[in-house]
Amino acid sequence: MKLQSPQFQALFTPGLRSLAELFEKKNYELRIAGGAVRDLLSGMTPQDIDFATTATPAEMKEMFTSAGVRLINNKGEKHGTITARLHEQNFEITTLRIDVVTDGRHAEVEFTTDWEKDAERRDLTVNSMFLGLDGMLYDFFNGYEDLKNKKIRFVGKASERIQEDYLRILRYFRFYGRIAEKPGDHEPSTLQAVKENAKGLAGISGERIWMELKKILLGNHVNHLVRLMYELDIAQYIGLPLDGNLEEFDRVSKNIQNLCPKPMTVLTSLFKAKDDVTNLDLRLKISKEEKNLGLFLVKHRQELTKATGPEPLRPYQDFIMDSREANTNSRICELLKYQGEEHLLREMQQWTVPSFPVSGHDLRKMGVSSGKEIGAALQQLRDEWKKSGYHMDKEELLSCLKK
Repeated sequence: MKLQSPQFQALFTPGLRSLAELFEKKNYELRIAGGAVRDLLSGMTPQDIDFATTATPAEMKEMFTSAGVRLINNKGEKHGTITARLHEQNFEITTLRIDVVTDGRHAEVEFTTDWEKDAERRDLTVNSMFLGLDGMLYDFFNGYEDLKNKKIRFVGKASERIQEDYLRILRYFRFYGRIAEKPGDHEPSTLQAVKENAKGLAGISGERIWMELKKILLGNHVNHLVRLMYELDIAQYIGLPLDGNLEEFDRVSKNIQNLCPKPMTVLTSLFKAKDDVTNLDLRLKISKEEKNLGLFLVKHRQELTKATGPEPLRPYQDFIMDSREANTNSRICELLKYQGEEHLLREMQQWTVPSFPVSGHDLRKMGVSSGKEIGAALQQLRDEWKKSGYHMDKEELLSCLKK
């Protein structure tokens, strides 16, 4: 088939036209590869575009240099990737390759001019297609058919693909959550291969795992996929607690639908105690902010809840007002998502944190001179202000002091 969609046409910037001309002149083939092809066939505009070519890195370098094209110094050259800058746009182009040696994490590659051989070493059928710049689709493993049927399958034998790079287990989950229509639509042989190779994830760096896991947590079917991680013995190798609280996870994953939570908010529902957050951090090297959010949710999810009566948001507002930390507001919003309080979340997002209207300077003008007295008076006034729902102004507060 030939693709001629508006999204495809929109790719042809001055930069891409110049790039295509250079390759054509030298008779090197150039095609769009992988994820960008998948997105285009789904009617989406790809976020970034990878190109594949029959030219070797040395041939590309020679061609670009003699045409006066600037090369961006990226470290991808030994894997066959050259990045060229044309018309203020970067283009990442990789020579077709075959994996000669793989150890479950890295591959040693050899260059080839065989498009099918390159497609064969890719992970999933939906990621193994190429698209010519004339719109012609090159699809060696029925990726387009799988994409239309919303099926996620490995290229060739699942166990072989997984053993080349164990992270592909999580990539399978991620794309399942992105493309599959309903939970539970897996080939039994694929799940068997995942289970048999789950232990391989122990050798993958925490950073790589966390990047994939975050995307899984923000995709569809998150409940189904995380339960699958426990059923297939994956959880223990990626930092999740062995006895994760799956009931709480079920509840929270329903709560957060359509609320755009942070990955950590979703994940924390599996945790029973602070140690679970610490262990996750040891394995995955999560950011300080992510770790603190996890600890915050574990600590406050039970007791910090809405008030009965006319001001349900008050406990959260009081917490923010009493806190001395800068990002308490955003953590409270994540807590409201966790608790499924959509209505209160909207109110909270519109609420501006009021600033306390009285300063030490005001008290000095009234004749309070000692620092100790000023501190005590300010605290007393803050309490009054809080009781008023933060509505009392400076005059009202100072008149309390006079009394």
